Amino acid sequence: MDKPILKDSLKLLDHLGNVKSRSMFGGFGIFAGEAMFALVVNNKLHLRANAKTEEEFKQAGLEPYIYKKRGFPVITKHYAILDEWWQHPEKIVEQAKYSLEAAQADKKAKDCCTPDRIKDLPNLRLSNERMLKKIGVKTIEQLHDIGALEAYKALQKTQETSLSIELLWALEGAIHGQHWSVIPESRRNELLAKL
Repeated sequence: MDKPILKDSLKLLDHLGNVKSRSMFGGFGIFAGEAMFALVVNNKLHLRANAKTEEEFKQAGLEPYIYKKRGFPVITKHYAILDEWWQHPEKIVEQAKYSLEAAQADKKAKDCCTPDRIKDLPNLRLSNERMLKKIGVKTIEQLHDIGALEAYKALQKTQETSLSIELLWALEGAIHGQHWSVIPESRRNELLAKL
């Protein structure tokens, strides 16, 4: 269970400003504002690396968090800190500041470059873009206009096999520019009630 380490991490990093957590990647992402700069998973605190700190993290023996997506390993930019770092909390805070700066810079760069095609939205691929095209949704603007629920219902009518409910979450996340796993339970229930 990641809760004790999460509690300690939030307390330690609280002064970085508006620090909160939410479920991510099988653990808990730690955010300052909207920038995720740390991750608590497998009972360890992971800090986000940037070009400057990644090599330092590797040389210090830190390992990146790896999760499975559609059966394939995905290496994240978040590295598990060593247990002995907890004896020197100032070291964690110092590295966390760099992690936060990197996360904020990445978010700013990402926000300024809006995607042109549906396949470039979070959670979606070329196959999703093609499916949506068949129901007349050819642009990101059209997807926003129709909404995730109506797009999902229209897709259901065109498919011979049943669609995974995860596609509904993927569409909802894509419209809001976020990973499907962070869609609040209340919003999921609202969508399911209208389905």
